Amino acid sequence: MQQQGGETFSARRAVKYSARAMADIISARVADKFCYLTLDIDCLDPAYAPGTGTPEISGLSTMWVEELIDALSGVRFVGMDCVEVAPAYDHSDITALAAATFCWRYLSQRIHIGSQAI
Repeated sequence: MQQQGGETFSARRAVKYSARAMADIISARVADKFCYLTLDIDCLDPAYAPGTGTPEISGLSTMWVEELIDALSGVRFVGMDCVEVAPAYDHSDITALAAATFCWRYLSQRIHIGSQAI
């Protein structure tokens, strides 16, 4: 990934930044390129997303991710997905709710921005 200009942020490293600061880092990296947002739900701490096949202790909070999505509103996204929700492990539907909320936040920004998003 680094050979292609990518960079990896662990959850521990990411939360050293505010969601706005992380969005600024991402925005600077992608500039005006078209981008696709894929969100793996197991980036969240299992307290926020127990319904995934690979829960990771010390993950991100739903609030931080939601703030990040909001702060990325200026990025030229062409689509989004949210993966790794495992309903069989999601007894309280908290994981599905988080995934649906993230997708809703993304979509509501795109509807608001309209043709400026592309």
